[in-house]
Amino acid sequence: MADWKDQVEEIVFPGKISVPYFWTVGSTLSKWYVQMRDDGEIWGNRCPECGKVYVPPKIKCIDCYQDMNDWVKLPGTGTVETYTVVRYHEPTLHPKKPPFVYGVIKMDGADTGMVHFIDGVKPDKVKVGMRVEAVMAKERSGNILDIKHFRPIP
Repeated sequence: MADWKDQVEEIVFPGKISVPYFWTVGSTLSKWYVQMRDDGEIWGNRCPECGKVYVPPKIKCIDCYQDMNDWVKLPGTGTVETYTVVRYHEPTLHPKKPPFVYGVIKMDGADTGMVHFIDGVKPDKVKVGMRVEAVMAKERSGNILDIKHFRPIP
């Protein structure tokens, strides 16, 4: 005799359930975001073992595994290491309308790069090696967009 479960047609109702939640960025990134929000300054942290400066900051050095508690104020300028021009509009992923540029910026005084917008220049004029400076948002709320974008240094 067949099991009754084999004779039941499965009915599927497609739908979405919103599950809002919050999570902490941790003490290291919280300190970084608060510094940008309150003072409009970009800081990195330095490994006590190898001296590498990370931006964004890390809890531990990825090379030495040392705790990173030494904070370094950076000048807000840097160099474009690489970039891409975004031409596809996906509003859930990108807060800007295309075309716009994402770049990896190596901040002066840092050993690592950070990804951010490059603006104030036509996308086809962005170049690897271009010197840029951070433009802070007028109204800051404690997130990565407190840095509005990076623009070329004249």
